[in-house]
Amino acid sequence: MAQSGKGRLNYRCPSCFMRDLDIDMFYDKEKEEYYCIRCQYTGSEEDVLEKNEMARFRYRRMLDRITNFDDE
Repeated sequence: MAQSGKGRLNYRCPSCFMRDLDIDMFYDKEKEEYYCIRCQYTGSEEDVLEKNEMARFRYRRMLDRITNFDDE
């Protein structure tokens, strides 16, 4: 999903991303936090980055071709 404006980078909402929705978060300068317009998630930049790393764990092998299914 393209970034919807100039300025600070918009991150994906971790709550929506865990449900396979690709929703950009918006930044509130007054509160200095990111928020999602779909699910009411709010958090600091550090919180959003931490939760997005947890979401990346889900897709870590997506581009790998798995040919051996033995657990050896």
